[in-house]
Amino acid sequence: MSQSMIDLPARLLLNLKPWRNAATWRIAFSGGLDSTVLLHLLVHLAKTESLPALSAIHVHHGLQAVADAWPDHCQSVCDALGVPLQVVRVQVQPGASLERAARDARYAAFIEATQANDVLMTAQHRDDQAETLLFRLLRGAGVRGLSGMPRQRPLGKGQLLRPLLDVTRAELEAYAAEHRLSWIEDPTNQDRQFSRNYLRHQVFPVLTERWPQAVTTMTRSAAHLGEALGLLDELAQIDLAGASTANDFDWLGLPSLELGALETLSAARQRNALSHWLEPLTRLPDSDHWSGWENLRDASGDACPIWRLADGELHRAGGRIWWLSGSWLRTSPAVGNWPDPSLSLVLPDNGVLTLTGQIPDGLLHIRYREGGELMNLPGRGHRDLKRLLNESGLPGFVRGRLPLLYRGEQLLAVANLRGLDGSAKDRWNLLWQPPHEDLGLS
Repeated sequence: MSQSMIDLPARLLLNLKPWRNAATWRIAFSGGLDSTVLLHLLVHLAKTESLPALSAIHVHHGLQAVADAWPDHCQSVCDALGVPLQVVRVQVQPGASLERAARDARYAAFIEATQANDVLMTAQHRDDQAETLLFRLLRGAGVRGLSGMPRQRPLGKGQLLRPLLDVTRAELEAYAAEHRLSWIEDPTNQDRQFSRNYLRHQVFPVLTERWPQAVTTMTRSAAHLGEALGLLDELAQIDLAGASTANDFDWLGLPSLELGALETLSAARQRNALSHWLEPLTRLPDSDHWSGWENLRDASGDACPIWRLADGELHRAGGRIWWLSGSWLRTSPAVGNWPDPSLSLVLPDNGVLTLTGQIPDGLLHIRYREGGELMNLPGRGHRDLKRLLNESGLPGFVRGRLPLLYRGEQLLAVANLRGLDGSAKDRWNLLWQPPHEDLGLS
């Protein structure tokens, strides 16, 4: 037995050392060579080591008839090894890239299955990492993409781990042969129309014939770029800390940054900080579409520019940039009577409204701005609402959905705005909890 074969279990155990106290080690088990070797290695390590509970998850995409037999194969392998298996059937959304759609469906299933303090392991190896690096290089990726697949990252409530990234495909094949393992051969792995397969079967054999260490040196480059990415992330956190100032409208619950603090940075640092800030919120634009940020940043002071991104919009108001998504981008339906003002009122697509203190007499109802509204203020007489909102500095994108409390045709209060939100004399206030978005993509 070769040295690499002897130390493969030991290397795996070393890679997994930080996660020995996890609740569960769950293996993403396709039934292919890589995940079969990972599962076999872990089961055999568990015989001599005290490891977390092992289980497996197989995602069935239903994309090809031959795949219908794979769950049964996976079940028989897991039964033989004494590992519980969960089979999850998913619907792959049709789109431009079948590979990407299948991956999205698969990872959605993984997220669903991963609980707090769980580790989900996938079996990508060093050759996969080199293929990923070259694939992304050909697509013009930046430092984040060229740093390759991370060894670990958060997944759902737990962690995703790739413990075989320092192991070659040849080592896995040798281990499988030594232990007479059987695995599934996915016929699509030979289909050269898929970019990754083309790289694997056409490009890498030529590369490694000329440069035998190509896979090793490429994965080393990915590691260097991963370190560079860490430094860029640290720089982004420093820059964002300077722009994440408090403001009078924190109660909106919207992510926002101070524009002036960003404008002091170089253009590259602006893009780096914004990419870091936007990454949990939306799919990021490619390098050709950052002109939207420049237009937003450089628009004249009285303009209300918008930068539309894949999963929401950036607005500029009050010297800040604001992230809007979900119900903030939908028109709020008209609201009518408030039958029982002692109870909170749920506003369709627009949060919740509550009256506190001594509730005003009469039939109350809620409206949104239409223009031309007047409000009678003690000691100030009738004032134009538009002017009052301008004085408050309330961002323009909020004004059309700000709840207004009426009794008949009399405007009694404007939610949440100091001095307009109720009656100090009669001790009541109109409180609005704006819609709360789930700020974070899976």
